[in-house]
Order: sequence, then C-alpha cells, then structure tokens
Amino acid sequence: MDIYKINTVEELLEGNSYPGRGIMIGKTPDGKHAAVAYFIMGRSENSRNRVFTEKNGEVFTEPFDASKVQDPSLIIYAAIRSYKNDLVVTNGNQTDTIIDGLKDGISFTRALESRAFEPDAPNFTPRISGMLTFTDKGFFYQMSILKSADENGTACNRFTYKYVPQSGLGHFLHTYVSDGNPIPTFQGEPERIAIADDIDEMTTRLWNALDENNKISLYVRYIDLASGEAENRLINKNKE
Repeated sequence: MDIYKINTVEELLEGNSYPGRGIMIGKTPDGKHAAVAYFIMGRSENSRNRVFTEKNGEVFTEPFDASKVQDPSLIIYAAIRSYKNDLVVTNGNQTDTIIDGLKDGISFTRALESRAFEPDAPNFTPRISGMLTFTDKGFFYQMSILKSADENGTACNRFTYKYVPQSGLGHFLHTYVSDGNPIPTFQGEPERIAIADDIDEMTTRLWNALDENNKISLYVRYIDLASGEAENRLINKNKE
C-alpha cells in the first residue's frame, strides 16, 4: 500500500454517487498558487434548490427558487470568508464561528470547539472546515472535521490537521464516504489529491467527476502567492 500516493480527482470522485459536500486545499505543481475548492451536492428537493453566489470575494449558498425553501438552517450559509491573512472555507455556518473567533484572537481549532456535527439525525452530517493562512514566506493550511462518536449522536469527536504545502499536492475532505441510509460519515484523514496548474483544468475535472444527478455547485479559487491576486471559477447546475 502506497500511503503517499497522490490520487487524481477522477480516482477519488468518479463512481461515487454521493460524497456530499467537499473541501479541497493545496498548492499547484509549479509552486506559484494556493488552490481551494468547495462543492455541494444534494438528494432532496430542498438541498438541490441552491446556487453559489459571490459577493466582494465571499461565497454564499442561496436558494435558487426562494418559494421552494423548506428549511434554510443547514443549507443557507457563508461558505467562504476571509479575515486579514486567513481564508476560511466550510460546509456550514461555522464559517462565521471561525471568523468571529479570529477577530477575537481565537484560533481555528479553538473556535470550532464550540461547534459539533449537524443535528440531522440519523445522518449526523460532519462539519468540515478549512483555513489557509498567508505569510511573507507563502502559506500553510488547516482542515477540520467534527463528527459523531457513534450512530446515536451521543458525543462529538473533533479532528484537526495542519499541513505544510507541497507543490502538486492537495488534501480533500468530504462529508460522506458514499450514499446510504443513513449516509456513512467520512472516515480517516483528508485524502491526498493532485492539484493542476491550470484553474480551468481543475474546475472542469472536479465538476465532471461529480455525480451528474446529485451535484449542485462548485467554486474554485487560485491565489497567486507572489501578488496575492485571486482567480475564481463558479459553476451552478441551477441557472437563471
């Protein structure tokens, strides 16, 4: 078993009908860009009734058809926000928890100690989060998953991973192993995934690898490590 294998997007996603929501963070092979991606999927009408919108560099999930919204509590949130030299991406309103914590001098890990998995029994969907911190020497990134300790949701286990970026390597964290009833929670460490130099190639490959019936939206951002300039791609299955 090659524990250091870097998997392709296709190896990790194709044939999996429901990995849920996913966060990818890494560094391009040429070493010039930090890369971050976030996607959402859905099985129910309520979950599928969403789009990504971008406002002033921040990304939000919003209803595609407001008249069909049933329960906005777990599906409408800020997915990507920034504060000073930190860029935060999550699958829920813990984005705001982390940003508020940073403003109060509280670390990424400590801020998430106030949160737990989602209250959506019997699935107990994990809360997954990532944060890129930019410095004068480049950047580093952290990833977190908060998940139920058992099938009854009796306790929350918290795992945080901190990475030194390596060119061409990313880490990928998603909420579920695959589809099921209840849906099986992601297991193990974030998966090692190959990052492409070109943002359009990365975006296309991610989008095409996601299950056609269940994918909803994808957002990809590449940040130039020399200039700090960002390039973004956004895809919504629901279109005006």
